[in-house]
Amino acid sequence: MADAETDSLTAEQQACLALWAVPGLGPRTLAALRAFADGRLAPLATTPVGDWVSEAPVSPQVRRRLATLERLPVVAERLQEACRGGGMRVAFAEQRAYPERLRQVEDAPPLLFHRGQPGPPRRRVAMVGSRHPDQGFLPFARAFARQVAEGGVGVVSGAAAGVDRACHWGALDVGAETWAFLGSALDALDPAQARLLPHFLERGGVFFSELPPGVRASTSTFPRRNRLISGASDAVLVMRAGAESGSLHTAKAGRAQGRPVLAMPGDVRQADAAGCNALLREGHASACLDAKDVWRAVGVDPGWMVAPGKVDSWDGLSPEARGAYAVLDRIPRTFDEVLTGSTLSPAALVSALVELEMTGLVVQHPGRLYEKI
Repeated sequence: MADAETDSLTAEQQACLALWAVPGLGPRTLAALRAFADGRLAPLATTPVGDWVSEAPVSPQVRRRLATLERLPVVAERLQEACRGGGMRVAFAEQRAYPERLRQVEDAPPLLFHRGQPGPPRRRVAMVGSRHPDQGFLPFARAFARQVAEGGVGVVSGAAAGVDRACHWGALDVGAETWAFLGSALDALDPAQARLLPHFLERGGVFFSELPPGVRASTSTFPRRNRLISGASDAVLVMRAGAESGSLHTAKAGRAQGRPVLAMPGDVRQADAAGCNALLREGHASACLDAKDVWRAVGVDPGWMVAPGKVDSWDGLSPEARGAYAVLDRIPRTFDEVLTGSTLSPAALVSALVELEMTGLVVQHPGRLYEKI
């Protein structure tokens, strides 16, 4: 399939991009349209919209919006031009730039807009919290995120003022990868996010959004993006949250997605810790007291994680190593199981696994068991 970052899209990608930009058309409606077109969106791109819109399984409101379009490729080209103008790229769900863990989420978007280049596979933790925590907490949050990132774990958050931003900075301090999922399009940043973006781009961070160019943040877009923060992560840590904090939405999304949820306990007299304490009291989260709790939750040993800046590019791996990595998953597998699932000879697989271990992308457990990071 064509790479969207090259500006050359297949008909399937053109249809997906154009349809995704229609207000009110979400993942479930897109899936219904794909079923309507016999399992592929491409026929909708090669046919005038007027020929199929009256029978399409969409709401009356979406139907009216679709009826204003003539052909989907024209819309897709217009969106690509807006992306080029804003320095954005598009990652479709089947492409490497799209977060691997997010693909498993039921209502994941079919594509993401991003600025910055996602790095090699690694374990990641969502670190979220209040915009206005108790005095003195932000330096602690930054130092804690720095320690977590030094163990090779990526930090995911929402680039909001307060705890979110402090955690991003902690990762950036040690040159680690950090991802921010925004509640607006990437060309509609607020002033503080716009100031943060250059630091992300210079130090290996990535801004993501599911929203097409021109869409501003609203009270509905922020709760929606919380599922992306948790979905792209292996665990969720709520560092500080009041009883009504938006961070609790991320914890709820994480629980629904099967992610381990952690919370930092706080002084019961502090209103800013009430949400974290409630998560712990109700059994919705495990207590997080130090970085080891985070590493344990995402299933890593810092000794074999991909250290910050260690791997420059996935493209630097041999084709054999990339093929072997595709066969592995997060359940340790024997050498013979990996061999059966690959097209490599035993000798080539040994070489590929050694390469993956040296780059920190695979760990070998006792008994010659292999697990991907």
